Amino acid sequence: MKRLATTLLCLLALFMSSKAANRWTLQPDGSIEWKPLKDLPHNDHIEMSGKQVSTVLRYGVEANGNFTLNYSMVWPMLRTIPNNTHGSLMRRIDWNPLNGILADKKPLGNETTESIRLDGIMHVTSTFKNAGLRVERELFPSTDKPAFLTLVTLTNMKKDKAIVLELPDERSTLQTPAGQGVDGTYTIVRKIQGAKTLQLKTGESITITTSIQAFSSKKGEKELSFDGARELEERTALVEAWKNNLVLESPDATINSMFSFSKIRASESIFEAAGGPMHGPGGESYYAAIWANDQAEYVNPFFPYLGYDYGNASAMNSYRHFARFINDQWKPIPSSIIAEGKDIWNGAGDRGDAAMIAHGAARYALARGSKDEARQLWPLIKWCLEFCHRKLNKEGVVASDSDELEGRFPAGKANLCTSTLYYDALLSAADLCKDMGESKKMGKQYLKQAEELKRNIESYFGADIEGFHTYRYYEGNKLLRSWICMPLIVGIKERTKGTIEALFSPKLWTQNGLLTQEGSKTFWDRSTLYALRGVYIAGHPDKATEFLHSYSNTRLLGEHVPYAIEAWPEGNQRHLSAESGLYARIVIEGLFGIRPTGLRSFTLTPMPPKSWNDMALRHIRAFGNDFGIQIKRNKPNSLDVFVTKIVGKAQKYTIKEGQSIHITL
Repeated sequence: MKRLATTLLCLLALFMSSKAANRWTLQPDGSIEWKPLKDLPHNDHIEMSGKQVSTVLRYGVEANGNFTLNYSMVWPMLRTIPNNTHGSLMRRIDWNPLNGILADKKPLGNETTESIRLDGIMHVTSTFKNAGLRVERELFPSTDKPAFLTLVTLTNMKKDKAIVLELPDERSTLQTPAGQGVDGTYTIVRKIQGAKTLQLKTGESITITTSIQAFSSKKGEKELSFDGARELEERTALVEAWKNNLVLESPDATINSMFSFSKIRASESIFEAAGGPMHGPGGESYYAAIWANDQAEYVNPFFPYLGYDYGNASAMNSYRHFARFINDQWKPIPSSIIAEGKDIWNGAGDRGDAAMIAHGAARYALARGSKDEARQLWPLIKWCLEFCHRKLNKEGVVASDSDELEGRFPAGKANLCTSTLYYDALLSAADLCKDMGESKKMGKQYLKQAEELKRNIESYFGADIEGFHTYRYYEGNKLLRSWICMPLIVGIKERTKGTIEALFSPKLWTQNGLLTQEGSKTFWDRSTLYALRGVYIAGHPDKATEFLHSYSNTRLLGEHVPYAIEAWPEGNQRHLSAESGLYARIVIEGLFGIRPTGLRSFTLTPMPPKSWNDMALRHIRAFGNDFGIQIKRNKPNSLDVFVTKIVGKAQKYTIKEGQSIHITL
């Protein structure tokens, strides 16, 4: 009881501190807004991506109210180093297009930033009192061109007095050194379109388009001009499409909004590489490349639910790339395919990559609901399962050289993540066997192997650590680790109570989520996101929702917004994209308890907290359908479940809390 009381007090303190620290507020349209009235200066950064460009905006407001901005530009397909993970053309550009504008023959003068709003586009509203102008900036990447754009709208706020505006036609170029480009010299162009001198009457507005682009003449590319309004329409339409599919409705507006933002970041970071569409983590480092964890394991299983065709295409493309390395010698599949598919990275050895791929590919195939895609993936899944089977040590768990943290923290010769992912992949593969027309014998064999592995996970990893009945991460591990959540993810519940107590104890939980290891200062959001999903799956929705709200509030409305991040202190809390996919899976697989069991079927184990009487997930695009799920509490411990397809009658079920039902569409 003392441990429980301590945990609850810790939660209350974290919740209150996160609420008090909110810098941003939720808006009725789903955006978030910051009005910089106090607590200045403040600076932040956000990554935004299109098919041919990614940009980290380092922005802020100074103590005097002036808006500051630095564009950290990345062009993933303009390669600077042959066959290198980090070899994308990158430049940091400090540029304020307003500096060249004259109002009544004078510079605009002092700026007062009134608001910054985020909704997949950055909207900045300022006033220049001396010039009598209101200025609205809309900043966004082009959806399909190698450019980042800003639309600047100037409005005359003076009463009964026109303003003479002189708008420059600005164009500057930079030629990169020929020896520093795989395709020789690259040209970076910074320009303002819409030059003119005009008289702006009271209340009238004018919009100009500014852009930063890059191209390779050697590759046959040319400088582009932009229709700013059309580019904005295309970005807006894309963001709205993500928002309008897989829609979460719950009593918690913060979680609803964080879920909506997660769909944006998870989906936008796909690049049109020579090797096909490649989902990249981002972070000014990881582009035109794929990883067995970030893509194959984390984000790919999310895309079928969203119904984003380009996301599904990138998922299939990533698995095809990994499948190139299936071999009869049973050598490990590389951890990463890099440089637009031209090379590999395998610097940490076997990280348990086959287990990651098998887990993700099997989950993706089932949720996607396409027999053709499942058949394409089946050889890869089978090979990865056999590889893991061949890597079982004498204690019957999967041996590997490292784990996805690649030596940052010890992982021993066999770690908990790899074995649990392999266990889950065996279960999904057994389900796939039925729809693939494989023999019953194969499916039974996978289930038998899974059952044996489950027992071995308990005997090898089960341990009492720091007084908690939980798991050790590897042999010899004596400190609590965040990844003890993994058995919960895959439905292994024998040590649920002790594991949850350990996860949410002050030894691991902080305002920023889970520490990677007790006593450290390092946190990686990915383990926090897994843990929250696992606590739902383990049947503890009240606790999961409390901590999910606290975490979401910090990430969405706190000091660094609006997405899940990679790590701290490494990477300065980069908005790596696959983490946002993991956030979405908390809702899909945890809160709603969807587990695929076939190309047209799944188990549904809804986990609403007791404080929620209603929740819904609309326009789920998985299992070859477009359907919705609504959960209504009809009385204590009893739920009405409605499953509604776009075409056809709703299926209604009444179940007890925690009960699973099998749905066939």
